[in-house]
Amino acid sequence: MANESLGLIGRKLGMTQLFDNDTNAVYPVTVIECGPNTVLRVKSDDTNDGYNALQLGFGSQKAQRLTKADLGQLKASGTDTPVKVIKEIRVSKEEAAQHEAGKSLGAADVFEAGNKVDVTGMSKGRGFAGVMKRYNFAGFIRTHGTHEFFRHGGSIGTRLTPGHTLKGKKMPGHMGAEQVTVQNLRIARVDAERNLVFVRGGVPGPTGAIVTIRRAVKA
Repeated sequence: MANESLGLIGRKLGMTQLFDNDTNAVYPVTVIECGPNTVLRVKSDDTNDGYNALQLGFGSQKAQRLTKADLGQLKASGTDTPVKVIKEIRVSKEEAAQHEAGKSLGAADVFEAGNKVDVTGMSKGRGFAGVMKRYNFAGFIRTHGTHEFFRHGGSIGTRLTPGHTLKGKKMPGHMGAEQVTVQNLRIARVDAERNLVFVRGGVPGPTGAIVTIRRAVKA
């Protein structure tokens, strides 16, 4: 079933620390710039779209970098500034009915301190990696005559039956640079004036990466 919780497109600004007055502890947070997001289109299952969603735009860039189709869509939504990122957020029918094209959404319009959220982004690319770095294999023993076999993955075959390497076998390969979702992160603070959301813990991607933050599905 599709995730139908409202969210926003944001940019990961980096990590810092906040002080908890209740427990006198310092905890790490990720700062995400979550707006403003512009509603470019409202999709409904009552039309030919077939599903309910908000099409959001985030950031700005030169108009010459957009296609005519994108410029036409921005004009239809009443948006003057060409946006840099366009994403769709699946929402419920009731949620979709509360919005219209051209509306601006900020961090405080969607989130508040204490909410649990899911953050989706592209993880950092690590290039070609072995099984110890990629899958946390333990490696082989380093005594009793082991020679040039310290970081190998061990046997990959199945002998006669079925006689080939099984699909999904954990082996060396490209690591990272894939979509990752971290669930049930708690919002520590929301800065409505600067559209900043402080999320406890880390989120996928490097500093400056585009992420999608939405209300948690499994909270």
